[in-house]
Amino acid sequence: MRIALLTEGGHPYATGEADLWCERLVRGLAQHRFDLYATGLPSSVGALPPLPAHARLVRSADPAGSDTAPTGNRFERAVFGEPRAARRAYGRRDRRRFVEAYGLLVTGVCAEDAEEAGGPSTTGTPATTGEHPAAGDSAAAFAEGLYALAGLARERGGLPGALRSDDAVRTLEAACRAPGARRGAAAAGLPDHLAFAGHLERALRPLSYDWYEEDALGAADLCHATAGGTAALPGLLAKRFFGTPLLVTEYGVRLRSHYLSAAGADRSAPLRTLLAALHGRLTGEVYRQAALLTPDNAHTRRWQERCGADRDRIRTVHPGMATDRFDAVGEDEESGDPATLLWVGRPDPAKDLVALLHAFAELRSRQPDARLRVVTVPVRDPGADAYLAHCRGLAAQLFPDEATGAYAVGENPVAFEELGSPEAPTLEDTYASGAVVVLSSVVEGFPAGLVEAMFCARATVSTDVGAVVEIVGGTGLVVPPRNPRALSDACLALLRDPGRRHRLGAAARARALELFTVEQNLAAFRSLYLELLSHAPVRHRPGDGALFAHPAEAHVPGSWAHKNVTAGTGAPDA
Repeated sequence: MRIALLTEGGHPYATGEADLWCERLVRGLAQHRFDLYATGLPSSVGALPPLPAHARLVRSADPAGSDTAPTGNRFERAVFGEPRAARRAYGRRDRRRFVEAYGLLVTGVCAEDAEEAGGPSTTGTPATTGEHPAAGDSAAAFAEGLYALAGLARERGGLPGALRSDDAVRTLEAACRAPGARRGAAAAGLPDHLAFAGHLERALRPLSYDWYEEDALGAADLCHATAGGTAALPGLLAKRFFGTPLLVTEYGVRLRSHYLSAAGADRSAPLRTLLAALHGRLTGEVYRQAALLTPDNAHTRRWQERCGADRDRIRTVHPGMATDRFDAVGEDEESGDPATLLWVGRPDPAKDLVALLHAFAELRSRQPDARLRVVTVPVRDPGADAYLAHCRGLAAQLFPDEATGAYAVGENPVAFEELGSPEAPTLEDTYASGAVVVLSSVVEGFPAGLVEAMFCARATVSTDVGAVVEIVGGTGLVVPPRNPRALSDACLALLRDPGRRHRLGAAARARALELFTVEQNLAAFRSLYLELLSHAPVRHRPGDGALFAHPAEAHVPGSWAHKNVTAGTGAPDA
């Protein structure tokens, strides 16, 4: 099977944890051929890492909008035209087609849904010109405009210039001013229109790629997008042009990340409204057109269903993690200081280290010998450094350095360390040092650190957020978020009961080995590929030879029929 793997954010150029599952997928399913289509390349693209024999990089596109096709170890770049040049390239008929298609798309973005307006959902014929369609038709209008723009771009070699033209801005302004528009869109001014038009142009750049040819995406049996939203847009168009089935894997909801992102905090309210509506419409269309969706947990699945995905086409596939590095720690039940709590993760307000410190202060009042290790993962974020400094200051206030005597050096029961330092050289060494692993977050998706602790047979205490309950099952203690007293009570219960702690740790490791290994992840995708191919229509490609030219029996070794068969009659000789 030929699989077009649509990646975003660096793979196959980057090999970080975020892209590791893609690499494992490609290398683990060697019976299939993988054609890689990479978007959103890292800022510094070096030499392409070696790929297995059954995989190749077919196309790539960088964040600046250049489309690249591999030629040996170099890349030939084709930079998109400037807006004025693109506008001159369009004749009157193409310009009218663009305005009509763009108008449908932005109308679908600006129109207010029935549930947003507080009224019942309605369906019906499209609205007249100058008015928004009924709420039930706004998503259809967005999809119709999107595919019309894709068809125009395919015929005319792209349209980024047109997307930034005066025609586009005027059409967007008319859609925002039309009756039935969202209140936030109606309040948008010219700076908002210009900013949104620029963002829309970047989001729709995949429409102008040269990927939609018979020898590119048209040659694939299946498109597998490794994220939703704009990352799946090429697969959406491949289904439109060639009928190629689309599989979308989401390890974390891209739409949710957009809603929670602080990057647009300085944008105006109307612009944020338009951007949220755009990403919501695009995500909904991807969910509706995908043959299958594979979220990483039930939390992501609920988001997909809320955004319009059919639950019958959703298959939960947990991320696979390598277990070899944790085997030694997981098989040693007696490892770890029995009085030490351990926290591992990124220093971020969503992790709620403040609540953890207050919970530990409550615990210390009842068990004075308890200790807390806070091991942070290195990140390049000034905000993370500021938050970590705040937590250090709070810990210094809550736990003054303690000394055994008047002339002894004091020691703080809370230790802040960084992963990779001499105190915490590796993850497995870090988990081996503690008896109980704590997760205190107020927002989570799929907490991989919790799974790592389970591989190490550590008892866990977690807050009930994201996919925590689905991951832990009955092998750990779960408490409400933002509740330091409940967190303290749960940690104290495990510190005081070694037998229960060891039983929960052993059960956690068994659960992790059953659900969260690379092997189960590969087996799930192997089955899904075959399921999708079995329902897809057979397509004959030029050069494949005549259909049924060789019967299936011709591939069976040995003699499958009697040698003495009368020619023309099919009956054996007497």
